[in-house]
Amino acid sequence: MNNGLEAALARLAALPAGYSDGLYGGRRYGVTVRASEDGRRRSLYGEELGGRDRVSCNVYRLNGGSLALRPCEMPLGKVVRFLLEFSPLSHLE
Repeated sequence: MNNGLEAALARLAALPAGYSDGLYGGRRYGVTVRASEDGRRRSLYGEELGGRDRVSCNVYRLNGGSLALRPCEMPLGKVVRFLLEFSPLSHLE
């Protein structure tokens, strides 16, 4: 697995489950992260607030413990870039 993909997976794992918002590319995004009850799947759906951009993916824990990142109808690079550059905002601002 390449370093960018590993870092993106680590960033997704660090995002809390549920809804949060943040910045990506200077624009505000709303992001929802969900995890399956058995812990074998984690999903992310993000959309630009007031815009048209979307990002979506699933991460599956395979037998043997390896992870598979599967973008939803978009290039893998777009999802990896989003995960690496998305900055969650604190609601205590």
